[in-house]
Amino acid sequence: MQKIVILTGAGISAESGLATFRDAGGLWAQHRIEDVATPDAFARDPERVHAFYNARRAQADEVQPNAAHQALARLQAEHSGEVVIVTQNVDALHEAAGARDVIHMHGELARALCAACGERWPVTGDISPAEACPACAARACRPDVVWFGEIPYRMDEILNHLQGAEIFAAIGTSGEVYPAAGFAQEAAGHGAHCVEINLEASAVSRDFDEARQGRASEMVPAWVAEVLGG
Repeated sequence: MQKIVILTGAGISAESGLATFRDAGGLWAQHRIEDVATPDAFARDPERVHAFYNARRAQADEVQPNAAHQALARLQAEHSGEVVIVTQNVDALHEAAGARDVIHMHGELARALCAACGERWPVTGDISPAEACPACAARACRPDVVWFGEIPYRMDEILNHLQGAEIFAAIGTSGEVYPAAGFAQEAAGHGAHCVEINLEASAVSRDFDEARQGRASEMVPAWVAEVLGG
């Protein structure tokens, strides 16, 4: 009845066609972080920030989960113990593959947040600063994503899961963004066996008991098969 906690990053969705933060030519390469992904940027130019996230939302709506997402959904469905998926990604590809109760520590593209009252609600298509909050009617709508300088969501819950994990796996993460970059140390400190699956060694590979390098769509299904015993 092993408890498995999995952290996923942009690398797991890259093979579905979503560019990572560091890819040349992607949406991120066309904008400075300071202009589209900070609270100050939203205060200065909410229309520009919404346009950026509307484009990301449209892009995410066009892609499908890949074999890595599907393998993690299989692990959740077939493993005799608890499998907790924590993702840094704001897409819904884990859910599209069949995963349940995914913890989105950086928020979700398909949700809006009222900056006035904190109400959250699902969205499709474009949203704008003029959209009224369904709870308080304030025109203070923003994407429900965690920007640089903000605290990730559900951190207390995530830390509790890490402290109870017997296996911790990080998949498609750079290891350069905290607090997620410290998850392996946290899990290992409570006795977890830590596995990194990535195209190349991350900035925190030394914190893992084993590192597997290759495409997520190949490496993750193979690892899941091992965990499930074939």
